[in-house]
Amino acid sequence: MSSKRMRVWIDGQVVDASEAKISVLDHGLLYGDGVFEGIRIYGHSVFRLPDHLKRFASGARAIGLTLPVDLAGIEKIVLETARAFDEDEAYLRLVVTRGEGNLGVDPTPCHNPRIFCIAACIDIFSAEQLQAGISLATVSFRRPALDALDPRVKSLNYLNNALAKQEAKLRGADEALVLNASGTIAEASVANVFVVRDGALLTPPTTDGSLDGITRDSVLRIARDLGIDAREQSLSRIDLLRADEVFLTGSGARIVPVSGLDGQPVGWDDTAPGSRPITCSIIEAYPAFTRAHGTPF
Repeated sequence: MSSKRMRVWIDGQVVDASEAKISVLDHGLLYGDGVFEGIRIYGHSVFRLPDHLKRFASGARAIGLTLPVDLAGIEKIVLETARAFDEDEAYLRLVVTRGEGNLGVDPTPCHNPRIFCIAACIDIFSAEQLQAGISLATVSFRRPALDALDPRVKSLNYLNNALAKQEAKLRGADEALVLNASGTIAEASVANVFVVRDGALLTPPTTDGSLDGITRDSVLRIARDLGIDAREQSLSRIDLLRADEVFLTGSGARIVPVSGLDGQPVGWDDTAPGSRPITCSIIEAYPAFTRAHGTPF
C-alpha cells in the first residue's frame, strides 16, 4: 500500500495517512488489543457493510471492549472515509483499539478506545497470478485452538498469521496453508480455503480454525444460487492434492485460484486455475453479487 494514496478517518476528520497519529501507549500497538474489519468498495458502494459492522461489534464484545460510538456512528465513519477517498474500487480497514493505558497487559486502566478507518487501493496478487494461480506451502505454525484465541474474532494480534505468511514466502511460495492442532486445514494466512472435488465445493468449518469470512459466505451463497453443491467439511492437506480445483477467498485478496501445494500441482488438467469450471463460474458471478449487496456512498 502506498501512504500517498491512503486517507484515514481519525479523531472526527479524514486526513492523509502521514497526519494520522496514535499514542505509543495505546494497547492496540503494545499488546494487539483491539479488533478490525477489512472491507471492500466495489462500484462506489461499500460491500456488505451491515455484515461487517455486525462482526466488528461482535468481535469487540468478545474481548470486552466497549465501542466508543454506536453502529450507526461507525457506519457514518466508514462512509465518510469512502467518500473522502472517492475511488470506484478500494479497500477499507476499520480498527478499534483498547486505547491508551499503562505499561502492562492489564486492559482495565484503558478508558478511551480509539477508532479509525483507513482507505487505500491494494492489489495483493497480480492479474497474471489470478489467472495462473498461486502456490501454497504447508507451514509449521498451527492455528490456535478456539478456546485459546478464537479466529472468528478479528483481533489486532495477527502474529500467528504473519509468521505463517513469512514462512511460506521464505520457502518460495506465495501463501501459507495453515493447519490446526489436529492436522486438518484451518485456512491460509489471512484467507479461507475452498476445494472443488467431484463437482462439490467444500470449505473448512469455522470450528476447524477458520474465520467466518464475508467473502467466504458470499462464495457459498453464489455457489448455491448457481446450483453447485456447496458445504462446510473438514479437510486435510491430502484433500487439496486430490482436488480438481482449489481457491482462496478474502476481502483483501478476493477470489484467488491455487496452482500448487508444497511443490506439487493442484488439479488434474492443464487448464489455467483461473479458468477451471467452478472457480471461473464463481469469479464471473461475483461482480453482480457485489453490486447487489453494496451500500452506496
